[in-house]
Amino acid sequence: MKVLSKIPTGCRSIDDYLKGGIPSGSVTLVYGEPDTCKTTLLIQCAVNCSKQGYKTLFADCDGKFSVRRLSQIASNQFEKTAELIVLMKPATFQEQTMVIDQLTDYVTNNVGLVVFDTFTSLYRLRIAEYPAKTFELNRELNRQLAVLAQTARTQKVAVLISSQVHSVLNDVPVSVEPVATRVLKFWADTVMALKPTVDSKTIRLELEKNSFKLLPRVFNVRVDETGMCEH
Repeated sequence: MKVLSKIPTGCRSIDDYLKGGIPSGSVTLVYGEPDTCKTTLLIQCAVNCSKQGYKTLFADCDGKFSVRRLSQIASNQFEKTAELIVLMKPATFQEQTMVIDQLTDYVTNNVGLVVFDTFTSLYRLRIAEYPAKTFELNRELNRQLAVLAQTARTQKVAVLISSQVHSVLNDVPVSVEPVATRVLKFWADTVMALKPTVDSKTIRLELEKNSFKLLPRVFNVRVDETGMCEH
């Protein structure tokens, strides 16, 4: 199969700005507060990947993957889409490590997308259990991201990860940043922040960083039962 160069998000203005969508060969980070539809966007990209005939390896690290949500977004292509999504559910940070270290065994020539949702959730749980190992765990998280970036480059696949956020109290007004901000943003070539608005069905998507070195851009997107779309 030919190399898949872009995976559309399904939001035309975003895809136009990114010259086709999520780029292959690099890591894309999506972060935001709860209920900002991060998982919806990730599932939607998996659906759009399947429409081009490629598989998605979807690591559900936070228990947020929903077959019902997949069926809503995929609609009449649900069965075809479901066959092209390989779902993994690591339950611990150690299991996440195993998935990442074995990733090249799973990435065949018909895999176009690798998803980790939520990449930092098991890491946070491990730190909560063993705070004395924070330095060691930070180093391991950095190593995992390096492996993902290398896999993206060498296997010519798109890697899409989501992250939880924490408050940045020294900013006025208080802002939010992804957990392990420095390491995540270092390895990600494309960074998207999802933020709530006064309208519960409208999400503000801030494209903070992209591989084309384009200026940051803000988009308003609409979210309903069928997924995320142009506002």
